[in-house]
Amino acid sequence: MSERTALDAAEHTAGRSRGTTVLGIESTCDETAAAIVRGRTLVSNVVASSMEQHARYGGVIPEIASRAHAEAFVPVVSKALEDADMTLDDIDAIAVSAGPGLAGCLAVGVSGAKALAAASGKPLYGINHVIGHIAVTQLQFGDFPDDVLALIVSGGHTSLLHVQDVARHVDVVGTTLDDAAGECFDKIARLLGFPYPGGPHIDRHAQHGDPHAIHVPQGLTQGKSAAKHPYDFSFSGVKTAVARWVEEQQGLGREIPIDDVCASLADSVASVLARKAIAGCRQYGSDTLIVGGGFSANSQLRSRLVEEGERNGISIRIPRIALCTDNGAMVAMLGVNLVDAGICPSAPDFGIDSAMPMDRIVM
Repeated sequence: MSERTALDAAEHTAGRSRGTTVLGIESTCDETAAAIVRGRTLVSNVVASSMEQHARYGGVIPEIASRAHAEAFVPVVSKALEDADMTLDDIDAIAVSAGPGLAGCLAVGVSGAKALAAASGKPLYGINHVIGHIAVTQLQFGDFPDDVLALIVSGGHTSLLHVQDVARHVDVVGTTLDDAAGECFDKIARLLGFPYPGGPHIDRHAQHGDPHAIHVPQGLTQGKSAAKHPYDFSFSGVKTAVARWVEEQQGLGREIPIDDVCASLADSVASVLARKAIAGCRQYGSDTLIVGGGFSANSQLRSRLVEEGERNGISIRIPRIALCTDNGAMVAMLGVNLVDAGICPSAPDFGIDSAMPMDRIVM
């Protein structure tokens, strides 16, 4: 062995000793993703999206997404290993999203992960990918304080969670009673004629509009409903109110002020999410709020959370944009937590759970 080769081998061995190394695989919706995390370091992160294939339909078509996962699985995992300069022999464990998500998409990822685990003899964890959105913030901000709260906002989930131990104990504080924040944005975006996905278009237009131009209700924030559901979320009424206003203006032959509609909608949703999350932090005595999920990329929400956090003395941990949407890094990071906590791997015959409850961390 040459001196250079020997040095490379020594550095590689030293690198592995810095922490548990996990391959994470994600396939819950329209992204096929794989990443490798060592300790609290992201070593590689590969994402293949089938979003363009769904755009013509105005939303994700499960069968198309499942086929895309089947085609992308091997190339994506291979690229993640190549980028990390590793083989499966260098991995301590494999983690894969087992739910919640689209059943066909989950089945592709879990089946592939099981094959890899069987071939390599590595332990396999079927994880809750929503909890992965919490764990991924460790890559940017380090370990969690005790009893931290987490706000998860995505296309299908809006949840406020109390995280006592991300590997062992997560409680649901509040959840979506109807439309999630992302669903609300997507439906209004479709009404306004924006292509799929509509959320980023609303975000951009909102930055140029008047957030007080039209009245948009704030669900579950007033009267008996607020008292009964202090930390739950409802955006169905928001969607309906904005849709009726737009249709009324169209019926009168008036031009729709797109920027103002987007700004008013974004301000209402961001206000509710921030107020309830901060109130939850006060209730549970937490001085840190973790934020995750694809909708956490929304600029109005990010600004409002930081503003409310500073006002109330609460640290807001929002990951960089690349780690907000579904990715393998969040799966791998949760896998590292599970391995380090001594949690047993999932049984070889574990199944998928498209409606996996938020308080279930691993299958």
